[in-house]
Amino acid sequence: MLKLRFHGRGGQGAKVASRITGTAAFLEGCHVQDFPLYGAERRGAPISAFTRISRGTIMERGVIPNPDITIVMDQTLLSDPQAEPLAGLKKNGVVFINTPDSPAQVKDEYNIDAQVVTLDITNIGLDMLGSPIISTLAGAVASRIVGIGEESLKNAVEKELSKIITDQKLIAKNIEAAIYCFRTLELLKIKTIQTTQRQDSVIRMPFEPAKISTPSINTTASSLLKRTGNWRLFKPFWDHDVCTKCMICVTRCPEGCISLNEQGFPVADYEHCKGCMICAEECPKKGIKAVRESGSDSVEVMGT
Repeated sequence: MLKLRFHGRGGQGAKVASRITGTAAFLEGCHVQDFPLYGAERRGAPISAFTRISRGTIMERGVIPNPDITIVMDQTLLSDPQAEPLAGLKKNGVVFINTPDSPAQVKDEYNIDAQVVTLDITNIGLDMLGSPIISTLAGAVASRIVGIGEESLKNAVEKELSKIITDQKLIAKNIEAAIYCFRTLELLKIKTIQTTQRQDSVIRMPFEPAKISTPSINTTASSLLKRTGNWRLFKPFWDHDVCTKCMICVTRCPEGCISLNEQGFPVADYEHCKGCMICAEECPKKGIKAVRESGSDSVEVMGT
């Protein structure tokens, strides 16, 4: 049995990626489980999804603490103490990371002792789909690593996306992009060690008062101390020659990240701006551009 764990952020489609992988494996004649774990989901918050694939009956249930394969859909999750995407990965397991960096660079930076596969599926989504849609692409990558056939992947993408969207052209584009990612990666050999727990005991969870069993919004990592701007794809950039200081962008920002400088022009708190670009959509003068983040520099401007 192969066990996969997907790590993404709310809105990236980790659940869909897991569904596509599971459905593709089912079409190959395998027994399959796939399910998500959202937690206190909000857009951008870390979420997980899980897939079990086996030629025989699957008797296990629940989350997967020791995956054979981990799919990391957002590189910034590797340094997020709430996500810990590499936790429990089996010896000789495989990690896929959505990044423009090479496997060697990623292994050195994050001290990863596992097989590492990298591909910039965000950029592929922008090029082939016109937006950073990566759910089907992550499902394609996972299917390739598992060893699923191309035809089963194609049918799985069509089946799962047809439940979500009705635009047949967009579904066809997703299939094309998924097959591109599938063919880009080389087939791997997975040699993880199967571990079986015996004589499991039933764990009884004690009742806890609410202040203990529910996290406080003021605790570390769920307040202003938590940077939410480090995984942004685009950031807003104001043209003050066009800006009329109407403050619509300030009032529309869902994160409260926009304030006024001493001259009365809007400025963003880039430490916490998620790059939703609602400010640009709402600006009546179209004086806000979406600037593509690219490492420490942001140079490519996307029309709004």
